Parts: sequence; structure tokens; C-alpha cells
Amino acid sequence: MIARLQGTLLDKHLPRLVIDVSGVGYEVSVPLSTFAAVGDVGARVVLRIHTHVREDAILLFGFATPLEQDLFERLITVSGIGPKLALAVLSGIESGDLVRAIRAGDVARLTRTPGVGRKTAERLIVELKDRLPAAIDEGESLTADAPASMRDDVLSALVNLGYQRHAVEKTVDAVLTRDGSADFETVLRQILRELARS
Repeated sequence: MIARLQGTLLDKHLPRLVIDVSGVGYEVSVPLSTFAAVGDVGARVVLRIHTHVREDAILLFGFATPLEQDLFERLITVSGIGPKLALAVLSGIESGDLVRAIRAGDVARLTRTPGVGRKTAERLIVELKDRLPAAIDEGESLTADAPASMRDDVLSALVNLGYQRHAVEKTVDAVLTRDGSADFETVLRQILRELARS
């Protein structure tokens, strides 16, 4: 699975970017905010990647921030929302506004997003309201005490081990808040021990 790309921006046509990584061009679909953030053709870019495997294709979705990727991966767990609609939602509403709208049960705000009707908005609220991590507040997705890279690396390792990201985030945040100064291996072992006990 591709989790990150760093390279040169070769082409840029909403919602797709082509990134040259050591001579290989990767096509990546991105939300509007990431599209605007990457700069012009020729710029060096670093994107967080969600690899979506279908029967007929392997699709890459790129994000400039951990919050965007987190929300995208939660959106596609909602019944009736695929990657393309999830990308459209993130392009039509800022991440922080999306979090606030879901938490507040604001159907009217969600339906102003292109592609989201009343039923879809209601499903978003029902399925995600209690699954947004407490750490997401006003557009922030990381706990204050946990370095972004450590949290991301640990979550990535757990997903690669077969855990569902949303199912382990609470444990990861708790361990990082308590033992955030420890090295990666120590933190990962502690999290695995706690998951085994739960």
C-alpha cells in the first residue's frame, strides 16, 4: 500500500495531480484544499496517500493534512459514500466546518455540500457523530501532547497489521498522551499490549 508520496508536480487538473517520484508518474485525486496548497507545476510536493483497491483499478487519493485524510477515511465507511463522493464533500466544505456540522447534527449545512442530499446528510450524522475522535476540534486532528509524525506512524503500522484505524485511535491517543516521549517501538509495543487486553 502506498501511504505517502514525495516528488515533483508534473501536471495539475482538478481534481487530479500527477506526481513524479524517481521517474514514475503517480496520478492522485485530491480535494480542492490540497489542490490549492500544492503550488504550481514543478513544485516539490509531499502528500499523505490513501490507496483504494478496486477489482478493476488501484486509485490513489492524496491529502495535505492528517485531518483531511482522517475525515476521508471515515467518510468512505458511511453507507452509500464512495471515494469520489467523499472527495467532493471535502472539496465542498472545510474540514473543521464538516466536523462541527456532523457534531451539531446540522443537516442544512451538510446538504449545501455538492452531492449530499438530505438522506446522505442524515446518514453522515448518525454514522459519524460519535466516531469523530475527541481530539478533532475546530479543525485540529492531533492531541496536543502527541507529535503528528509519531501518531501517524503508529496508526499506519497498526492498519498494516490489520487493525481498523477508527477502532484503535482512542488507544493510540491515550498511550501517546501518557508516553509521548517514548520511541516508536516502545509506543507500538505498549499499544499492542493494551489492544490485546481489551
